[in-house]
Amino acid sequence: MSMAAESIVQTDPNAIGWDGPDDPANPMNWPDNKKWATVILISLMTILTPLGSSMFAPGVPDIMAEFKSRDETLATFVVSVYVLGFAFGPLLAAPMSEIYGRAICYNVANVAFVIFTVGTALSQNMGMMIAFRFLMGFAGSTPITNGSGSIADMFPIEKRGRAMSVWAMGPMLGPCIGPVAGGYLVQYLNWRWVFWIMAMAGGAISLAGLFLVNETYHPKLVGNKVRKLRKETGNPDLYNALEDQTTTEKMRLKLAIIRPLKILFMLPSVSLMSLYVAVIYGILYLMISTFTFVFGANQYGFSTGTVGLSYIPTGIGCIIGMVLFGALTDMEVKKRQKKGETPVPEDRLAIYMIVLAGVTTTVSLFWYGWSVQQKVHWICPMIAVAVFCFGLMGVMMTVQIYLIDCYIQYAASVIAALTVFRSIVGAFLPMAGLSMYNKLGYGWGNSLLGFLCLILAPAPLFFWKYGARIRARFQIKL
Repeated sequence: MSMAAESIVQTDPNAIGWDGPDDPANPMNWPDNKKWATVILISLMTILTPLGSSMFAPGVPDIMAEFKSRDETLATFVVSVYVLGFAFGPLLAAPMSEIYGRAICYNVANVAFVIFTVGTALSQNMGMMIAFRFLMGFAGSTPITNGSGSIADMFPIEKRGRAMSVWAMGPMLGPCIGPVAGGYLVQYLNWRWVFWIMAMAGGAISLAGLFLVNETYHPKLVGNKVRKLRKETGNPDLYNALEDQTTTEKMRLKLAIIRPLKILFMLPSVSLMSLYVAVIYGILYLMISTFTFVFGANQYGFSTGTVGLSYIPTGIGCIIGMVLFGALTDMEVKKRQKKGETPVPEDRLAIYMIVLAGVTTTVSLFWYGWSVQQKVHWICPMIAVAVFCFGLMGVMMTVQIYLIDCYIQYAASVIAALTVFRSIVGAFLPMAGLSMYNKLGYGWGNSLLGFLCLILAPAPLFFWKYGARIRARFQIKL
């Protein structure tokens, strides 16, 4: 609860907030086992929904043959259109969670995801499949968008990095490990079974979510408390100290809906950091969507099942990056606390972490491109992919936690802004992948991407030095 809200509760008997700093109903004071059970369940959701983005990627050639299409751009788009759904879903998921709470958003989205997955499995033509793939991404974006908000609701700043690293496994690992299983499902069954299995898993998680997802959003919990006390006391003047009483619910909903876009376009720290993350994320999806061709018939001649195994290095790199950078960001905060100083968001952007992430993402793209171009043994480009994903997680973890710490009250909207930008780039950049490789080759094509990363890599360093000043100058009503 903010200092202003605490002051209101202390001076106005009708203002309802938490019952002191140790109120057990406050998610910040929940037992660790309850907090981590919530994080793990949300993480399971965020692993499942990104699986849909790439799990069937090894089966794209079969899908194109079944639907009698030879359009290479369409072959890439049927994979990346899912990520386009990720771009629009957060614009609804984040504001709804900041009005009606996190839990109901998770549960509604989980059910919708299962329905749209079944629709994809039953697709009879490419248009139907693309439409349902988009809707899958739209519904599946909810746990990715709101998960960070739930973590911010439960964990203090010095423990937030570790929790974020567990939650972040879903959005990053899902697209990476999905094709490993997908390759063999496609080879020994068919591509439709990928979606039937996802629907079954989604149904199980949806059922678990209905009973086990705990509401964490503070204003929603206090609002429930207010309604209960009104009934018990008969006092209609009681009100929620965590909500702005100068606006109506309709006005709050309107403000919440436009908030992610305001954050994205009117706050320079979010705008520039989102661009950096979007480019890195788009390159990841470009890689994922072209692995079938790079490690398949074009360069290495892997079978459909074996092509799925080529995604394993992405998962390895992501796991190492998540664990390391999540721990390092918390370590920087604890260092400042030990000195008796108040942590600041810029602690998340320590120079050595930013440099490490920037160098590994850039170098690995040159490494990957030229080793594929020269048909060096397949282990060489795969190691490069693992290194890229390690650096990618360095960028993602430091930037996301930094922006959440900057705008903690609107964490879900901040991540929504980040997700919108990165998903649009992630949807459309891969469409240029095959044509870029055809014109420039794998070497110069990936070198071009490496130079782009090199240009954007200093962005976090700029905010490490000037972030506090920029936040003070650009203050908007959210």
